Amino acid sequence: MAQLQQSIIRNRLLTSLSPDDFALVQPHLEAVTFELREHLFRADQTIAHVTFPEYGIASIVADTGEGRFEVGMVRSEGLVGTALVLGVDRTPHSCMVQAAGEAFRIGAGDLHAAMDQRPALRALLLRFVHTFIVQVSQTAYANAGYSIEERLARWLLMTHDRLEHDDMPLTHEFMSIMLGSRRPGVTIAVQMLESVGAIRATRGNITLRNREKLEQIAGQCYGFAEKEYSNVFQFPIKRER
Repeated sequence: MAQLQQSIIRNRLLTSLSPDDFALVQPHLEAVTFELREHLFRADQTIAHVTFPEYGIASIVADTGEGRFEVGMVRSEGLVGTALVLGVDRTPHSCMVQAAGEAFRIGAGDLHAAMDQRPALRALLLRFVHTFIVQVSQTAYANAGYSIEERLARWLLMTHDRLEHDDMPLTHEFMSIMLGSRRPGVTIAVQMLESVGAIRATRGNITLRNREKLEQIAGQCYGFAEKEYSNVFQFPIKRER
C-alpha cells in the first residue's frame, strides 16, 4: 500500500504537523468515510479514536431532558475527540455527522503514545482544543442572548464556512435539532432570512444568497470564535475554494 503523503491531506491539523511528527502518526492513520447522522461516538461511551475530518461536518451534540442540540461543529480545521487529547476517554456529549464525508482517524492508544513522545504534537492539538472551547462558549452565549433568527444566521454561516459552497442540503427538522428549537420556530426564522434576501429555501436545501446580509443578522454571536481560530493557527477556518 502506498504511503500516505502529508501534501495531499486537507485536514489543517495534520498538514500543520512537522515532518517528524507526521511521520510518527502516519502509520497509524486510517482512512474512513462517514454517513449523514452516523455517530462517531456516543455520550458516556468509551471514545476509541480521534478523527481528523477531510470533508463533511461532525457535530458535537448534547442530549438533555428538553431535547437535543448542537454545541459545536468541526470539519477539516480540526479534530473530533477532544476529550482524548485531554486524557479523558469519554464525554457526556455525542458526535453526530451533519454532512457526510471522509476523514483519517487514529486509535486512542497510538495518539497518546505519539503525544507523549512529541511535545510539539501535543501542543498543536491542545491549541485546537482551546479554539473549540471558545466555539462552544460562543454557542452558549448565542443560545442565551440571541433570537432564533440570529442563531440560525450564525449556524448557517458556520456550516457555509465548512461546506465551502453555497448550496447546503438542510431540512427544517435537522436545523431544529441542531439549534435545539421547535421546528415551527425554525420555519419562521428561515422565512425571515429568505424575505430579506440572505438565503433561498427549497425542500431539503438552503442556498446562501447574501453572506454579508447573513453576517449582519447574526451580529456579535458570529465571528469571535472564528477570529480566535485564525489568531491561534494563522489561517482562517474557511479554505480557499
